[in-house]
Amino acid sequence: MNFIPELHPVYSTRLGAAYCGDSLTLLAQLPDNSINLVMTSPPFALQRPKEFGNKDQSEYVAWLAEFAQLVFRKLKNDGSFVLDLGGAYRKGVPSRSLYNFRVLLHFCDDIGFHLAEDFYWFNRSKLPSPIEWVNKRKTRAKDSINTVWWFSKTENPKADVTKVLTPYSPRMKKLLVNPGAFYDPKKRPSGHNISMGFAKDNGGAIPSNLLQISNSESNGAYLDGCKAAGLKAHPARFPAKLPEFFIRFLTDPGDLVVDIFAGSNTTGRVAEVEGRRWLAFDESRAYLAASAFRFVGSKASSAELIDLHGRIQRQERVRLPNRAA
Repeated sequence: MNFIPELHPVYSTRLGAAYCGDSLTLLAQLPDNSINLVMTSPPFALQRPKEFGNKDQSEYVAWLAEFAQLVFRKLKNDGSFVLDLGGAYRKGVPSRSLYNFRVLLHFCDDIGFHLAEDFYWFNRSKLPSPIEWVNKRKTRAKDSINTVWWFSKTENPKADVTKVLTPYSPRMKKLLVNPGAFYDPKKRPSGHNISMGFAKDNGGAIPSNLLQISNSESNGAYLDGCKAAGLKAHPARFPAKLPEFFIRFLTDPGDLVVDIFAGSNTTGRVAEVEGRRWLAFDESRAYLAASAFRFVGSKASSAELIDLHGRIQRQERVRLPNRAA
């Protein structure tokens, strides 16, 4: 599938395509009001430079706002922009940077986005950092939360929380069997009127805006492929469960999902599995070439993976097979 006729994708699948280039240029070539969801995690405003590139905190908001202005134009009126941003400290002092909150305010106050809801991704497996204040001086707790801003173009974006219900707790399961043993229907001191309808089985519990997802992937087609081909994996991958939640929550099958800082293209792979059309943009052909391993399955041989990577690097046209997740 080729969404941008003037350009050849790095690779394509039945539902999507990955393009190498500046996302500002690539986004500009898409029709206005055409995207249902932009789900991405840009390089954070960290003090230490990373190999995938990251802007200084002093220029970060203005830099990211260029992309956001285009995203606003390209989103459908009921579309969403979900932005994962990690926290950071100010240089040389144990004081937090406010860059992620400045992004939030600027996008809403100056670009026109609405904050549909603020989410917080709790990564239990995150290593203690920053080393100076947490490990050495022991004056700060480790940073385990990313802010995930759910922006919308209008006040009423497409969303259906019933698509992301969580399993009931053991206690709730018992309550559903025998509600009378757990509570009496009446108005609570808080003002909430708890009726017998509270015991209705809705297929699961409504999730909270605290997303508890460990980022500890140790296997899978992508990492196996990188290892077999002798390639270094992208150092800042988010877990599939993060884009999965928002893709299910905010889109329907056939909708268009775009990641403007695709990296190892977790978003594109999840979109493919969920039956959504997708586009992945990244400036690094090397990262995108390796991301193709997410789509070839675990049965591919080392020789097949090396050949695939070479074909992509030589800028041959590559259409990946439609394989089950």
